[in-house]
Amino acid sequence: MITAKADRHRVGSITYRPGARWAAWGLAAAFVIAACANTTTPAPAPTGAGQTATTATPTTPATPAAAATSATGMRRSVPLRVRIPAIGVDAALVSLGLQADGTLAVPSQAMTAGWYTGAPTPGELGPAVIAGHVHWSGRPGVFYHLANLKPGDRVIVSRTDRTTATFTVVRVATFAKTRFPSQLVYGDIDFAGLRLITCGGFDPVADAYEANVIVFAKLVTD
Repeated sequence: MITAKADRHRVGSITYRPGARWAAWGLAAAFVIAACANTTTPAPAPTGAGQTATTATPTTPATPAAAATSATGMRRSVPLRVRIPAIGVDAALVSLGLQADGTLAVPSQAMTAGWYTGAPTPGELGPAVIAGHVHWSGRPGVFYHLANLKPGDRVIVSRTDRTTATFTVVRVATFAKTRFPSQLVYGDIDFAGLRLITCGGFDPVADAYEANVIVFAKLVTD
């Protein structure tokens, strides 16, 4: 969990409603965190997920090669780094699983992003998920400028198999944490997609983030 010093940037619980494909993988009725709140009521413990977070920083492969892609996406490979040139992001990725209370672990550093291990890896068929802080202990986080992305901007993910998965942004939207679009983020899709998630909608009175900024992107296949 985030330290007390950063409590107002904690993420709040959101029900994860996986599509049929993820249910077949034993992830039905899992719960993850995808919003921000000052205080959090833990979500119910996941059923069949058994995910745990890791904080080890992966080693970036030397000179990743451009990957051949298709309509069905790329083979599974753990992501190591994410680059978003339009907003100056070049960050290491850590794996994020579910904690014992059913909440999604979060990156332990301001400028590190994390990928959700219960979803496809970036480039695979389906919705990959990467989350990062917008703000952390009084300073900007890795996704501080995420809301400034526009359709057509590129997101580049380096992977352990020495390939890169390149995505193009198709939509940037803000959703209240009480109306998090679980189906849009985690539901089945027939292409390789990517969702980038951070906090948004800061309320100075409540001293808390009341929304999420979500970027929807699609793997470039040409």
